[in-house]
Amino acid sequence: MGKIDIWATESREIMKGYHGRFVHSERTTHVYWEIDPGKPLPEHHHPHEQIVNMLKGTFELVLDGTPHLLEAGDVFVVPPDVPHSGVAHTACRILDVFAPVREEYL
Repeated sequence: MGKIDIWATESREIMKGYHGRFVHSERTTHVYWEIDPGKPLPEHHHPHEQIVNMLKGTFELVLDGTPHLLEAGDVFVVPPDVPHSGVAHTACRILDVFAPVREEYL
């Protein structure tokens, strides 16, 4: 796989207000999210390690009941199987990297 212009790829709305652009490698899934302000992320967990990379905006991530305010430039690691939720305080762009591959996003 070579160069990808991620912002020219198709965006899919995975849940209300969460629009993702997906890149899959052999071992990881990268999701470039554009999130509408005020949109909640319901509590969930998954067996994947997740690295949250804040590109733009402010997002409150609640990990195992503890809130963390993330802003552009912040990186946060979500361990596998830990409950998390959140809400976009502003319009956000976030790059999530998951390992292993998120099969449901293929």
